[in-house]
Amino acid sequence: MPNSEKIKRFDESRTKFNPYGLTCELWVPNLMRRPDRHNEIEINYFPHGTLTYLFQDQRITIPEKRLAIFWGLVSHQIIQYEGDKPYFVCTIPLSQFLEWNLPTSFVDPILNGNISIDSSMEDSFYDEFLLRRWVEDINYRDALDVILLEMQARLHRMAHNNPSSDKKASIALLNAEMSQVENMSLYIAQNHADNIKVSDVGEAVGLHPDYANTIFKKAFGITIGQYIIEEKISHARRKLVTTKTNVTEIAFECGFNSISRFNAAFRKINQCTPREFRNKFLLI
Repeated sequence: MPNSEKIKRFDESRTKFNPYGLTCELWVPNLMRRPDRHNEIEINYFPHGTLTYLFQDQRITIPEKRLAIFWGLVSHQIIQYEGDKPYFVCTIPLSQFLEWNLPTSFVDPILNGNISIDSSMEDSFYDEFLLRRWVEDINYRDALDVILLEMQARLHRMAHNNPSSDKKASIALLNAEMSQVENMSLYIAQNHADNIKVSDVGEAVGLHPDYANTIFKKAFGITIGQYIIEEKISHARRKLVTTKTNVTEIAFECGFNSISRFNAAFRKINQCTPREFRNKFLLI
């Protein structure tokens, strides 16, 4: 077991969207009084016990000895755990993750805001071995290429363990486009409450709006405009289930300039009204 100086815990004073970069660490499980958001892909592995997140608007439990992966830009907050032993947390820059050309049937759900949990238990022993090696080697520059190759191979195996009927080819983005997509998604997350447009997003990364839309849709399967709306609605869902703020206030806080537009967008994505959504969640 690595010494206690290497064991981390969530820093509640950290700035939202502050990047973690490439990391692999042991963390102590603890309740988070506020959600975290960052633009890396995050891997969790709990050797003993379970971990429950409020992930956007859903309670999701990560089982013991199962690799789980999600996009950290999606609001996530630990609300319950069983067992007090350290667990593994890895963060991978989004551009690096996209560069690995993993199957879109594996990547799309993650970029659409879902936690992917490995369906196979067979790799659990090797996962703990690999993660411990990554924790020990992550600070050695000479070992980084090896760690990245092992991470890539492990996620390819996870994609193989979780087969899908969707046989689309891997995402094909150039290296420069990967970085631009990463920066666009972060810009939208930071500014979704403002009245931003496709042109604003393109300008933020130095691209013509049409080209920005093209590479963004190639990565996410939706346009920038659709993504902006989904980001606003995602924030609204969280406000609905974690606060008592009235629906009208939430609509304006999320960047809608009329309650009718908010209701229409919310119903289109969730197939219910904001009030129905709040009431349904309270019954869970």
